[in-house]
Amino acid sequence: MNEKTKAFRAAFPHTIPVFTGYIVLGMAYGILLSSKGYSFLWSALTSLFIYAGSMQFVSISLLAAGFHPLYACLMTLMVNARHLFYGISMLSEFQRTGKKKPYLIFGLTDETFSILCSAKAPAGIDKGWFMFFITLLNQIYWVCGSVLGSVLGSMIRFNTQGIDFALTALFVVIFINQWKSTPNHIPVLIGLTASVLCRIVFGSSNFIIPAMIAILILVTVFQNKIESRNT
Repeated sequence: MNEKTKAFRAAFPHTIPVFTGYIVLGMAYGILLSSKGYSFLWSALTSLFIYAGSMQFVSISLLAAGFHPLYACLMTLMVNARHLFYGISMLSEFQRTGKKKPYLIFGLTDETFSILCSAKAPAGIDKGWFMFFITLLNQIYWVCGSVLGSVLGSMIRFNTQGIDFALTALFVVIFINQWKSTPNHIPVLIGLTASVLCRIVFGSSNFIIPAMIAILILVTVFQNKIESRNT
């Protein structure tokens, strides 16, 4: 058995929870996109090349309203600003992964980040391929779910109001899982406190980037205390 096969077999079990979530979420996205008159090809292409669940849901309204490049760019930055911090925290993990590194960066979604932070490659398994297959499998699940939802949405017409709440529900589940998986809750409490305060001060439309900046500053200030709790 070669190293790629071993890495695939080791990675697959870690992605099963994401499979159950991404199939449902992807279907929700596909159904919503189909309701705006876009075919399954749009679902497949956006899931392949955008691959950002929350931004893909937002992009539905952007497509329906008419595309504006600058507005779309700013909206993407606001919605996915958290990925800047994901990327910084994974710099050391992605070192020495060679040609796989660009895809690992591209495929770093919330759920993939959560798995890569908690799952470790077993002994004898190449770490780079292990992370690669976790990332690849998760994207395959998302693409399949979105295409399936788009096909079903084009065949069956029903009221789609509230279906996009599935994304919010997934974030809540991820939060609960992270809370339970670690005894050190300081980073979580910092994130919650900064987000709530920035939401109050800046409003619901403008709080994401200020909250991210505040979280970065607070985590830096309390870094020693956080690290001491982890040891």
